[in-house]
Amino acid sequence: MKLSVVIPAYNEAESIAETLRALYATLVAEQIDHEIVVTNDNSKDDTLGQLQALSRELPTLRYYTNPGPNGFGYAVRYGLERYQGDCVAVMMADLSDDPADLVRFYRKLLEGYDCVFGSRWGRGGRVVDYPVHKKLLNRVANTLVKTVFRLRYNDCTNAFKLYRRHTMEGLKPFLSPHFNLTLELPLKAIVRGYSYAVLPNSWTNRKYGESKLKIKEMGSRYFFIMLYCLIEKYFSRGDFRKARPGE
Repeated sequence: MKLSVVIPAYNEAESIAETLRALYATLVAEQIDHEIVVTNDNSKDDTLGQLQALSRELPTLRYYTNPGPNGFGYAVRYGLERYQGDCVAVMMADLSDDPADLVRFYRKLLEGYDCVFGSRWGRGGRVVDYPVHKKLLNRVANTLVKTVFRLRYNDCTNAFKLYRRHTMEGLKPFLSPHFNLTLELPLKAIVRGYSYAVLPNSWTNRKYGESKLKIKEMGSRYFFIMLYCLIEKYFSRGDFRKARPGE
């Protein structure tokens, strides 16, 4: 099963090389057939130049420049329309996600699940240098989602997840242009009846640059997606649910 890794990148010139080299080395060492798909989201620094150089070094790297509209969600969606693998993971360009975790996710997906979700906050999960105010808001938001949707899963906003191709196709059309895409994808997968496993994963704060997540701008956008998925859960009469064998 070919693994695709979609990585959005905006002004990540300082971190993109370390991230891609680490990811490539890990997947090659594990003998996983893969491609790395980077969306340069109209970066203002030398991200594009770094990708051009790295493409000569890393044979499984493909990159695009998203002409616009721009934003985290748009950049991820640009990559999700262009990957070629049988399954796809979304990872960050700042090496906050551990490539070794991706290997574990991939092995778990091979057991037959439609998706594998990460959890940084349960047993075995780990966060390094997570900003205190972001942690507080994260736990409040995820507790709300967990309660409203009656889930056991506690980290829906975690971007680091892996989906089979048929699952990703079943989540379309995508609505979110920004970081709320990280909530839209798993909630749609859960509401639409796709099977998923949860594994612990680690998160490490970036060494270079600054976070692109602007909390003040995102509250209403996350709420919109949560409300949309809640309406679908209770009022769509199963129109979007995964088709079962024989249906």
